[in-house]
Amino acid sequence: MELGLLAIGAGLAVGLAGLATGYAQAKIGSAGAGVIAEKPELTGTVILLVAIPETVLILGFAVAAMIILLLE
Repeated sequence: MELGLLAIGAGLAVGLAGLATGYAQAKIGSAGAGVIAEKPELTGTVILLVAIPETVLILGFAVAAMIILLLE
C-alpha cells in the first residue's frame, strides 16, 4: 500500500507541475506574441519570461525523484 501511494505522489508531483507550467506558458506566450508584434526588440525578454515557469516543472521532477528514492 505504501509503495503505491509513494508512486502516486511522485506522479502527481510531475503531472501537476507540468499542468501548471503549461498553463502559465500559454498565458505568457500569448501575451508575449502581442508584445513582439509591437516591439520586436523585446524578444529576449519574452523568451526569458516564457522560460521562467519551467523551473516549476524542474522542481516537480526533483521532488518526484526524491520520493522515488524513498522507495528503495
